[in-house]
Amino acid sequence: MIVFKEITKENFWDCIALSVAKDQVDFVTSNAVSIAQSKVQTECIPLAVYDDDIMVGFIMYCIDEDDGEYWIYRLMIDEKYQSRGYGRKSLEQLIKIIKQNISHNKVFLGVHLESKYAVELYKKFGFYFNGQVFGNEHIMRLDY
Repeated sequence: MIVFKEITKENFWDCIALSVAKDQVDFVTSNAVSIAQSKVQTECIPLAVYDDDIMVGFIMYCIDEDDGEYWIYRLMIDEKYQSRGYGRKSLEQLIKIIKQNISHNKVFLGVHLESKYAVELYKKFGFYFNGQVFGNEHIMRLDY
């Protein structure tokens, strides 16, 4: 069962030890940088993704201060746990959490076009490209 847990001093080192496959490194900011970002951008909520007691990934989301909308800033599953459905289950659970806030009706994320698996995953959930590009990331949007 997928659960999200706060990053604490007890699980911090395990979280930053997670890594994606070598061919994905350019697509995902490191967990250490993401956690640091959450300390200066306090709207960011960094969470460890667990399957029962095993940490399998990392996720970070927020209501962005620039546009007041939900953004999924990070979603990564450790290399050794990929292709087991954890990305799909994590995204599904996060979207459920976001949808509980009925004052919003959309969520955004940025993705590298070369990250084919991520693009396909997001499309399966109804995300679509909205035409915006920030750096190397193309923005996808989900309306709900």
